[in-house]
Amino acid sequence: MATLQMRQIQKQFSGVPALRSVDLEVKAGEVHALLGANGAGKSTLMKILTGAYTSDSGEIIIDGQKAAIQTPQDAKAHGIQCVYQEVDTALVPYLSVAENILMERHVTKGKGFLNWSKLYAEAEELVKRLGFALSVRQKVEELTLSEKQLVLIARAIAQDAKYIIFDEPTAPLSTTECDLLFERIAHLKQAGVGIIYISHRLPEIFQICDRITVMRDGQKVATMTTAESNIDEVITHMLGKTFSEEFPKLDVPIGDTLLEVQDLTRGRKVRGVDLTVRAGEIVGVVGLVGAGKTELARLLFGADTAEAGKVTLRGNKVNLASPKHVVDNGIVLVPEERRKEGIVVDESVKNNLTLATLRKWTNFGFIRRRVEESAAQDLVQRLGVKTANLTQSIGHLSGGNQQKVVIGKWLNTESDIFLFDEPTKGVDIGAKSDIYKLIGKLAEEQKGILYFSCEFQEVLGIADRILVMCDGRIVKELSRAEATQELIMYYASGGQAHDEQKLERTGS
Repeated sequence: MATLQMRQIQKQFSGVPALRSVDLEVKAGEVHALLGANGAGKSTLMKILTGAYTSDSGEIIIDGQKAAIQTPQDAKAHGIQCVYQEVDTALVPYLSVAENILMERHVTKGKGFLNWSKLYAEAEELVKRLGFALSVRQKVEELTLSEKQLVLIARAIAQDAKYIIFDEPTAPLSTTECDLLFERIAHLKQAGVGIIYISHRLPEIFQICDRITVMRDGQKVATMTTAESNIDEVITHMLGKTFSEEFPKLDVPIGDTLLEVQDLTRGRKVRGVDLTVRAGEIVGVVGLVGAGKTELARLLFGADTAEAGKVTLRGNKVNLASPKHVVDNGIVLVPEERRKEGIVVDESVKNNLTLATLRKWTNFGFIRRRVEESAAQDLVQRLGVKTANLTQSIGHLSGGNQQKVVIGKWLNTESDIFLFDEPTKGVDIGAKSDIYKLIGKLAEEQKGILYFSCEFQEVLGIADRILVMCDGRIVKELSRAEATQELIMYYASGGQAHDEQKLERTGS
């Protein structure tokens, strides 16, 4: 039987191991799931297979022959194709379905004038053979998401694909569109195409996949058949050790409701979200990539425009027209991308710390430098920011110290609600502990905290209550006492409440 094998694949970035002797085998006519938490190494492994990266060591064997894959063209020559989650970036919207399907064939093999009749005839024949309901003359920009995905599949088949990688293919699709995709994958399987299927949605893995390989921390930890496994076992492999890390969690009395969100909606990313946050409470909002956490945080901060919904703070309606309006109402955000949205990289530590409160340090339009510097110095000491001086460029600080400044700039605003979006991303262990303590102190001051994260372990350690997001919705609320990593992963990956009793809950 024809197979694709990756043997002992290793890859480092700046001396840090990303892949450690990883093995993967995919058979022709098999749907093979590749799973792992964020940062497990799935994307790096697939980029090596598709020629975007080269491995430091190891080999790729295709149908018994060693394959030298150094570029994407090499991968395609060996019959390896990828259908990406972001379909719009892989297609040319103003060209027809036929042009997009046969684009690479005509770019690489075409000579002289293009025979348009032949182009449309070839595309029509392929589309019919695959059973796709597509008009080959229609422009791609007029198609639905699922139809665009069919175009990518047709393009892969047109290039004689033997193995196709589906990278989070159902993330942008509706339930009906997902069912259509699964039908097409079944047809590809029957045609002998080997499929590598990457998804965070575990129920669909057991619906369409034959085998599963799980990665964690750059290593393969298990390969199993779906028939002999279950969601609980996969989750255990993905998460590794049980929850044991201690967090500096303060015991804070919970007060009255500060923030109330009703039916907040924006497209498919945030759909009818309801939540509350009380004084002194840390509410964790968790989910996998694409769940809608960041989009929800941006809506609450006024960075994006809500299509529907109502937000009130202390009973008063919050104007979500812009971040300025939201900040004026007492809600602030520590964004996920701190270097893009949280700091001014080329400015000093002092200027970044006082940027959000300049009005406090000015008289008649002039900044009172001594007062401003005193306020900045006080924040540096309070936050434990390690910097040579206040005039040092913040871009030269470590990620953890930059993040402390991002948080610190809001501390003198006297805001009531703090939104933290992945606040420990790219932060070392010592700085993480400091950040947890800062958040605990805010709760102690009776601030309300919304803590958005895909790191289940840290949310379990810091949150009083946990809201699980999946596909733009809050699908489950868990108390600190009942929440476990397994239970969070179950709901974050599409599990249903009526199957909850099947989980082997380990407790925190």
